[in-house]
Amino acid sequence: MVKYILKRLGYILIALFVIVTVTFFLMRIAPGSPFASEKSVPPEIQQALNEEYGLDNPWYVQYKDYLISTAKFDFGESMKYKGRSTNDMISESFPISLTLGIEAMILAVGLGVLIGVVSALYHNKFPDYLGTTFAVLGISVPSFILAGLLQYFVGLKMQLLPISGWNGFVYSILPALAIAITHMGFIAKLTRSSMLEQNHSEYVKMARAKGIGKWTTVFKHTLRNALLPVVTYLGPLAAGVITGSFIVEQIFAIPGLGKYFVTSITNRDYTVIMGTTVFYSIILLFAVLLVDILYGLIDPRIKLKGAKK
Repeated sequence: MVKYILKRLGYILIALFVIVTVTFFLMRIAPGSPFASEKSVPPEIQQALNEEYGLDNPWYVQYKDYLISTAKFDFGESMKYKGRSTNDMISESFPISLTLGIEAMILAVGLGVLIGVVSALYHNKFPDYLGTTFAVLGISVPSFILAGLLQYFVGLKMQLLPISGWNGFVYSILPALAIAITHMGFIAKLTRSSMLEQNHSEYVKMARAKGIGKWTTVFKHTLRNALLPVVTYLGPLAAGVITGSFIVEQIFAIPGLGKYFVTSITNRDYTVIMGTTVFYSIILLFAVLLVDILYGLIDPRIKLKGAKK
């Protein structure tokens, strides 16, 4: 296991190097300048700004400086938010995005597994049809459309929950649902398919022959094996929750990191774009590693490639 983790950490470092490199050069080859929109700025002041941020240096000097800064986890000062560093913006806004993401993941996994289990236990009956319909609708409708629908019907028409802002748990319910429903549909379909497969296995037939109840069989025998595909999906789920929250945060006016990421793209704020991209890449790469380790812990029969026997 230790050997496997060290090997994966090496791959993570290589992946981060590639991500940093690609992001840097994409920012540099894109047309325009971070200060191009500031029409009233005299040329000498714009030149001074370029010198301050090192934009007048050769590309290889800028690339070297950025690699060194990134290795130190120093993402530089924002080019648009004067006097604010990218690190400060991340530390201030990421806890909000993380809270929203965790809540969305709990909803997606919890409700998705529940719907999948119920659908499998009542196969080809009304609960199965209802759960499958809900899962297909969840997969088909994008999160930003769900966000607008939830705002309109639940927030404006029913006036049950606030439609924007961030001032306590109640403000996170609608955006978390908007993010979670799509992933909930995927998880429900995965769980249902896996449960149906497990229900035809010999050990389940043996448990039922012994007179063990339906739900007891699920919790003691079937569910653990049925959750393996769901665990595999947790890596893409983390990616979808984090990246999907960018637009949803904008729709619900949530002061998370997605707000800075979206505005930094329109403002061509190089340091914020690259800093947030690298930061999220680190989180996602480690999330995939944790999922792989968890996969092996849930089913000890699985041998991690590179792990000690």
